[in-house]
Amino acid sequence: MTYRPARATASDAATLTLGVEEEYLLLDPRTGESLPVADRVLTALSGSAREQSRQEFRHSMVEMVTPVTADLTELRTHLVALRRSVGDAAEAAGARLVAVGATPVHEPHRTVPDEPRYHAMSRRFGPVAHDPAVCGCHVHVGMSDRELAVQVCNHLRPWLPVVQAITANSPLHDGRDTGHASWRSMQLERWPSIGPTPHFESVADYDATVAELINAGIMLDAAMVYWYARPSAAYPTVEVRVGDVCPAVDDTVLVAGLVRALVATMADDVRARVPARRIRDCLVSAAHWRAAHDGLEGDLIDLRAGVARPAWDLVGELVDTVAPALTRHGDLDYVRDQLARLRRDGNGATRQRRVMARTGDDVRAVLDHLAAETRAA
Repeated sequence: MTYRPARATASDAATLTLGVEEEYLLLDPRTGESLPVADRVLTALSGSAREQSRQEFRHSMVEMVTPVTADLTELRTHLVALRRSVGDAAEAAGARLVAVGATPVHEPHRTVPDEPRYHAMSRRFGPVAHDPAVCGCHVHVGMSDRELAVQVCNHLRPWLPVVQAITANSPLHDGRDTGHASWRSMQLERWPSIGPTPHFESVADYDATVAELINAGIMLDAAMVYWYARPSAAYPTVEVRVGDVCPAVDDTVLVAGLVRALVATMADDVRARVPARRIRDCLVSAAHWRAAHDGLEGDLIDLRAGVARPAWDLVGELVDTVAPALTRHGDLDYVRDQLARLRRDGNGATRQRRVMARTGDDVRAVLDHLAAETRAA
């Protein structure tokens, strides 16, 4: 039986709101190379789709932002509509919309859009700012109390590698398998302000640290806090930005449901004065590397015990940990059903590799598969 997301009770004060940002690549249907047609695609959008679109750091990328919603059913509807609208605009511009975490073949045009901030980033960070495009999925969970948001981010640290493994969807680079389930994660490590969220004592500690990093030239501004979880610089939310963009809509909705339940559970722990685990940053970084390398097909590091364990064991424990919050939001059956699908079919990286194995490493077949998943309702 396939479950659709249940509707949350919007009047329930314990129901946390959600929003998702998804980044997509625009690829040449023949060669698989990135096409610099984002301006044409964005111009072709109209109505709410245009309002929910964003220019990104590459001419071959577009970002779409869902409206704020209280339940996964509406979130799924928004994602399907946005992917359909931008997919149609991409086809009209001679490109194909593909939800994949990193440039799979080649990106010939790596200049940044003509925006002052992007030019400033290019000058400051040099070749790093001209790496091939990468695409993420950012989940926002409503939280107006910034002090609480900072403490929630502390509590999220042991679990975010598991979320990263679930979303891994970028095994290819230059048309070959990198050996990593998420090559996007490897590319992003070159940026100085990306990585695991540090532990902060308070929102004042957080703000002071960000100010020091800006003064030191590590960041241009507070919007360049690209840690895997953060109080959003733009919205009253906790933003979890560790994941690759997911190929299928139901993958994204699954991740959004899990992230909301994680944030809700960690917020309950903060209110109950349960202390966050103090884990060495080097171990957290190692856990994220392992998640990017193995995805769901191998082991992950259990940061609570400091040992490697089968990935699916940790996924199961994640669900057990957040099950009360999933139940409260009406998401438990849907999340369990979608995780059973992932266990059967694999995450995005595994599904790409299966197409490669079936077709004799035919990258074009992989991109056909990804494009179909991206547009499927």
